[in-house]
Parts: sequence; C-alpha cells; structure tokens
Amino acid sequence: MKGSGTLIILYQNILNLSNILMENLVNKLVLGTAQLGLDYGINNQNGKPTRESAMEMLDFAYKNGIKIFDTAYAYGNAEEILGEFLRGQNLGEEIKIITKINPGSPEDVSLEIKKSLEKLGLSSVDGCLFHNPEHIKNERMVETMSELKKQGLAKNIGVSVYEPEDAVYSAKIGEIDYIQIPYNIFDQRLSKTDFFELAQKNNKKVFARSAFLQGLLLMPIGKIPARLESARPHLAKLDAIIAKYGLSKKQVAMNFALANKNIDYIVFGADNKNQLKEVIDIAKQEIDFNQCKKELEKEFDKVEKYIISPNLWQK
Repeated sequence: MKGSGTLIILYQNILNLSNILMENLVNKLVLGTAQLGLDYGINNQNGKPTRESAMEMLDFAYKNGIKIFDTAYAYGNAEEILGEFLRGQNLGEEIKIITKINPGSPEDVSLEIKKSLEKLGLSSVDGCLFHNPEHIKNERMVETMSELKKQGLAKNIGVSVYEPEDAVYSAKIGEIDYIQIPYNIFDQRLSKTDFFELAQKNNKKVFARSAFLQGLLLMPIGKIPARLESARPHLAKLDAIIAKYGLSKKQVAMNFALANKNIDYIVFGADNKNQLKEVIDIAKQEIDFNQCKKELEKEFDKVEKYIISPNLWQK
C-alpha cells in the first residue's frame, strides 16, 4: 500500500508538471489586434468584428491566459478598442501592451508614442516598436526612442522587421529590446542566418508573427486567388504531410512556431472568438510534433519570396 501511494504521488507530480508545460505554451501567445481595427487577412471571411465581439474576444483571451496584446497606431481603431477594454476591466497593470509607431522624423517619435498612449488610456506601455525597420538605421531615431524609454513611456523598445538582414542588424543594436519577425512553415529564412544566436547572446526578446501567413496556410487549395497560384503546389505538399500525421492545418502551423525554442512569443490574430479558442486549445494540447516538424523544415526550406511576403501580393 505504501508503494502504491508513492506511485500515485509520483504520477500526480508528473501530471502537474505536464500541466505547467502546457500552460507555459499558452503564456507564449500574444494576441494581435490588427483584425480588431481593420479588415485584415487573405482568409478573412467575416471582416472586422463588431465592437461588442472585439470586447468579447479580448475578455476571452485574458481569462484564458493571454496577458500580452500587440497593436499599432496604424491598425485603424484597434488601440481605442484595446484602451476601452483595459479601462472597463481595470487591467492596466495586469497585462502588457506592445504597440508600433511609424514616425516621419526623430522629432515625431515622442508625439507618436503619446498619441498611442492617449488612445490606449495608459501612461506607459510594455513595448513600443518601430513599424518601419529603416528607422533603426537612423541613430537619431533610436536615440529619441531610448530617451522616451528612460522617461518611462515604454519599458522596452524595438522594431518589427520583414527581411532577414534587418532582423540580424536589429539583434546587434544594444538599445533594442524586442524584435518582431515573420516566421512560419513557408518562411524559414531566419533559421539560415545567425539571427537567433545573436538575439539570445544580446538578450533580445523575439516575437514571431505570421504563423498562418495571414491565413494563406489555412486556405483550401481551390480557394487560392489567381494572384497566388504559385502557392498551390506548396499547399498541396503541405496537405499531404499533414494527412500523414492526422493533424489540422491550424495545429501544424501553430505548433511549428511554438516548437521553435529560440522564439519567446508568438503573435497571432483571430477574426472571432471561436478562432481564438482554437488557437488557445492548440497551445494546451500535448502532441508529438518532432517528426512532422523535421519533414516541414526539409520540404519548405526555400519557398519563393513572393509567396512568403504579403506586402508583395497583388490586390
């Protein structure tokens, strides 16, 4: 009896550890709010959610373990919606907000941050990023942002990048704390550079976005628009690999990002609460993804730039 009691305690400890590990994956999730302020994403069938739906989504995210929200001045009225939610729930100190600005000059940096803070109803944000990676190559821009960090308007400063060379450059800048990168099954460019090693060495927090490639990875092949016809063979190969492992496209896309130990946080968006719940549930699921991940890394290590760069997609 004594031995069986010990086994029960051991089993319980293993179960508790498993729950902690799964919870940690949820803690890696950051809800992006572009969809709350804009009609965003190639696979968006519903358009911009109503204000009521947006509030419901934010509340659901918070209550289910998501404590970081990503936004930007350029995301329509997303900052205002997020600010209204924060005030309504009195959550200013309990969650972290990261916003992005695109100042025209170093003199505009202070003005842009203050505009965002006003919309959010906050005196400071956890992070403020340059939305344009060219700004980090301007010493005055970086100095001005650093000064505002010293003043307490942003606890961390950083940049959102699109190209590998900008990511590598950012990882070398001492003042930069946060770097937001594109990373997904089709876009593995940064794995072929020393970016992740540099980021870790220089204590940068890495935020990966575009796990679903704006919804392209989740679309049925038959619904791919003509302008992205070149993506169809890649998506057909993806479907074949997924079928072997009995996983959904969303499971595979999200787990591919979550499985990268060099990425601190995954920024994702959702059009409605059901989509949000699906992602949170995926982060809580414990699956053996190693073999599938290796196959995906090998098959899609070099996808054409046009396919992995939404800013190049023709309207």
